[in-house]
Amino acid sequence: MGRRYDNFTEDDYRPRPNRRGSRPRTKERPDYSDAPTAMVTAVDRGRYRVVLHGADGSAPVGGPVVTCVRSSRLRRRSIVPGDRVRVVGDTSGAEGTMARIVEILPRKTLLRRSADDTDPTERVLVANADQLVIVTAAADPEPSWGLIDRALVAAFDAGMDPLIAVTKLDLAPIDAICDYYADADVTVVPCGFDTAGRPQVAQLLPQLTGRLSVLVGHSGVGKSTLMNEIIPEADRATGDVNAVTGRGRHTSSSALCLPLPSSGWLIDTPGVRSFGLAHVDTDSVLSAFDELVEATADCPRGCTHMADAPDCALDAWVAAGRAGEAGAQRLASLRRLLSGLQQPAY
Repeated sequence: MGRRYDNFTEDDYRPRPNRRGSRPRTKERPDYSDAPTAMVTAVDRGRYRVVLHGADGSAPVGGPVVTCVRSSRLRRRSIVPGDRVRVVGDTSGAEGTMARIVEILPRKTLLRRSADDTDPTERVLVANADQLVIVTAAADPEPSWGLIDRALVAAFDAGMDPLIAVTKLDLAPIDAICDYYADADVTVVPCGFDTAGRPQVAQLLPQLTGRLSVLVGHSGVGKSTLMNEIIPEADRATGDVNAVTGRGRHTSSSALCLPLPSSGWLIDTPGVRSFGLAHVDTDSVLSAFDELVEATADCPRGCTHMADAPDCALDAWVAAGRAGEAGAQRLASLRRLLSGLQQPAY
């Protein structure tokens, strides 16, 4: 027969074990302010490669590459090439060693894109880059004016300096691209092939020295070929353009950041088919059309700058030749972007 409840005493009390253990709760977090800082150079299936910063706060060229995992409390945050982070653990870079990323430092710039102009989900491409090198071929594949303009918008929105590098000049002259952007605030650099089939990078290298630059462009335009010429040890896979579709085949599957021979870093990214700008507002779109911005001062308040907008000053500005020879094309491109974003002008 079991014991009666009225026979129990304090000595019979047995507390139920805590499922969460006996570790006391605390809101205090470990202090990692003295942990070494580093720059992320590659991301691959949950593993991160970083280069520790030197005494001057920059990532030294030729420094040891450390493999890391991320702290569990950073699992909801994206870590991308160019990120500055704090690391703990074994930072020797020796084979078989592993460190841990415990903090992501504030980002100076952030290059982002979305799947399309209405998709609210942003994809972070790189962080802290100060220059966007938009790579386009003069032919095979033909220049994608829309993609270039979108990349320019993303660069200005991120606070990065844009640069257009033109490849495959043995197939077509650079004139059309130079003419299209003659009145825009962007530098165009030729990177044609020599007689041995290697891209000529003599004019591009001075633009890259001492900077963190990122290459962006369609598949097949020659980004990885440029990377291999500038940094031979990069050994990035290259491919041909599909003869049926006229599009390049994806060869690079992840972004990679490597040191330049002199100073600076270069990030090669996988080829993109689209460059959505759902995160960008109208002012940032206009900033990529420098030759048209001044005209908007004469537009009525709340002007959408579309073709059917009453009293929009852009048409008269272009008709008067104040936006250059490519003004009509550039205005059409601006309006396509604004239409896709479906945002009112400020």
